[in-house]
Amino acid sequence: MTEGNFVDYVKVYVASGNGGKGSVHLHREKYITKGGPDGGDGGRGGHVILRGNSNLWTLYHLKFKKHFKAGHGGHGSKSRSTGADGEDVYIDVPLGTVVRDTETDNILFEITDDGEEKIICEGGMGGRGNWHFKSSTNQTPRYAQPGKPLEEKRITLEMKVLADVGLVGFPNAGKSTLLSVITSAKPKIADYEFTTLKPNLGIVEYRDYQTFVMADIPGIIEGAAEGKGLGHYFLRHIERNSILLFLIPADADDIAKQYDILLDELRRYNPEMLDKERFIAISKSDMLDDELQAELKIELDKTLPIKYCFISSVAQKGITELKDQLWSMLNH
Repeated sequence: MTEGNFVDYVKVYVASGNGGKGSVHLHREKYITKGGPDGGDGGRGGHVILRGNSNLWTLYHLKFKKHFKAGHGGHGSKSRSTGADGEDVYIDVPLGTVVRDTETDNILFEITDDGEEKIICEGGMGGRGNWHFKSSTNQTPRYAQPGKPLEEKRITLEMKVLADVGLVGFPNAGKSTLLSVITSAKPKIADYEFTTLKPNLGIVEYRDYQTFVMADIPGIIEGAAEGKGLGHYFLRHIERNSILLFLIPADADDIAKQYDILLDELRRYNPEMLDKERFIAISKSDMLDDELQAELKIELDKTLPIKYCFISSVAQKGITELKDQLWSMLNH
């Protein structure tokens, strides 16, 4: 998936179909000059339906088509014939898509299951034909109901990456490098901040052909919860991960402090994030000799509140242990 094709936010206009008119018709045959009313009902207008599709990873297919209109219901006709229903329109979206009303910004619903269908705009009901209105006092009603009008909305589709493990860290902590080593993903890698502007997903292959999904998300910076840097654009993707893997480089001035800052950003954005399981990987540890690492370990055992391990993506050090740890956390 190239970075330009990763679209996770799109605004769309949707409109259902009008309901068909009921028919005003009186039965006429060769020898029946004054038959009763037999006008049929109008058909319902088409719905606009959002449908979850597990084969989609982005909203890229909606980047160029942003207007969706369902078909109108057919009008009723004689002999109590009901008009045809309008054609429904389906919009396929990836799992983890949040649907908002663009005007109010209220969340309408979220699509999380493959094949799940939600009507975003209901088609107008068809009007009833005049045969419904026949009574002992009015045997030839010359009126019928019009169809109900269509619904139209402007909606915002927002995708949250569905991954088992989300990588959290400051820019340039080595997240993209780790992802490229641990999965078959090909993220853009460079030693300057904010290389990753879009989330990268990778499949981690584990023992016995088992797999889990890891997401590298744009680097967090202090103030992201207020929208600094890439701010909310980045943080919303972490909401859907079941484990948060904090990546802190071994040459950081204060590893425990960096962890606290990262955790505080997540807490200020959404306190529920702190309910997720967390693990720390000390990256770039190929810079440490055995003696330095032993000293650092003594210090970290005192200051870090959760489990951690030393890794080096470049030297392939500690990668298997990291996979083992993540797998056991996902499957305990």
